[in-house]
Amino acid sequence: MLNKKVVLIVVDALRYDTACTHMGYMQHLVERGAAARYEVRSEVPSLSRPLYETILTGTPPLIHGVTSNMTVRLSNQTSLFHLAKSSGKTTAAAAYYWVSELYNHAPFRHFEDRIQLDTKLPIENGLFYFEDHYPDSHLFAEAAWLMDQKKPDLLYIHPMNVDDDGHKFTADSKEYRNRVLAVDALLSLFIPKCLEQGYEVIVTADHGMTSDGNHGGNTTEDRHVPMFVLSKHVRAGINEGIVSQLQVAPLVCHLLNIEPSEEMVPLLLEGVRMLKEA
Repeated sequence: MLNKKVVLIVVDALRYDTACTHMGYMQHLVERGAAARYEVRSEVPSLSRPLYETILTGTPPLIHGVTSNMTVRLSNQTSLFHLAKSSGKTTAAAAYYWVSELYNHAPFRHFEDRIQLDTKLPIENGLFYFEDHYPDSHLFAEAAWLMDQKKPDLLYIHPMNVDDDGHKFTADSKEYRNRVLAVDALLSLFIPKCLEQGYEVIVTADHGMTSDGNHGGNTTEDRHVPMFVLSKHVRAGINEGIVSQLQVAPLVCHLLNIEPSEEMVPLLLEGVRMLKEA
């Protein structure tokens, strides 16, 4: 039987070109036939909070209405967390606090909402940080704890240090590139653990980063991000062409074997195989 469990990792502000040149472990998985690689064009504005909502609901900002980082409210869409729960699956997240504000509670209460476990909320088990420099290494350790102790069917992980260094030093800096190397090293430790526990793994990003140390616009540097998929239902290798970011949510639904929401676009991703029961 298929496990139908997914880990979705969104590395904040990871540019496509930098991922290709500096993520040696991820490229190794592609070259050895263990992962697929796609080039994804994000929605605009290429800002964090609107694109968290896009990735997790499969809808563009025009539909979901989160058009700014200053839009602080609960989502009015059906998210992957809602869909998973309604299908009898369990959810968890180790993520920036804006994710909690979108799906669990808004505004974020720093002392009350840092740790949210075994609740009736869409993200049943959540560990949320609220400093942009919060170490990615600590975040992946927390995600590992969630995986071991809560055994979620859908685990969302959202590290922030690439974005933080991009804003501080720009994308055209050794600090940004070295941070991408560091995330790749963490993934080289974490992904094998995911695979050992029967998870399908998706690694992508919300938006990119420019040489001005910012994002939000319509350039390739702002919008083009990677998506690596480790799944026996997705053909390994490098896929040519540009993929819409709206494909991420229906792909997660497909790998979880749950019905997508009515608002999601059809899954039209090259290399995806239909699920079959063993």
